[in-house]
Amino acid sequence: MTVPERLLWQALRQRPAGLKFRRQHPIGPYVADSCCLSARLAIEVDGMAHDAAVRAARDEVRTKFMNDNGFRVLRVSAQRVLADATATAEAIAALVASPLHRPADGPPPRAGEAN
Repeated sequence: MTVPERLLWQALRQRPAGLKFRRQHPIGPYVADSCCLSARLAIEVDGMAHDAAVRAARDEVRTKFMNDNGFRVLRVSAQRVLADATATAEAIAALVASPLHRPADGPPPRAGEAN
């Protein structure tokens, strides 16, 4: 694990908002840096190496695989984690607590349709 991955893990293992996270969790042939199984959320900490075109293409394939297997993928910059790992973990927990779309409620209404 890289330094930012370890820092984020130290914050996530404190179970922010009561959520349980795993580190280095396998999803098919890939390993997510961190994962919240109850929310089906894979967390990837991306450093400067992920900015390269070749790496970005591999990340896209990896993300598609995880999405196709029921996981949302959240990419967090290593710089953000280094700046404040605790606040990053709290933001991740807040995202899990109130996602933009709640699948149990069904799909969002189409444009022009009432709820």
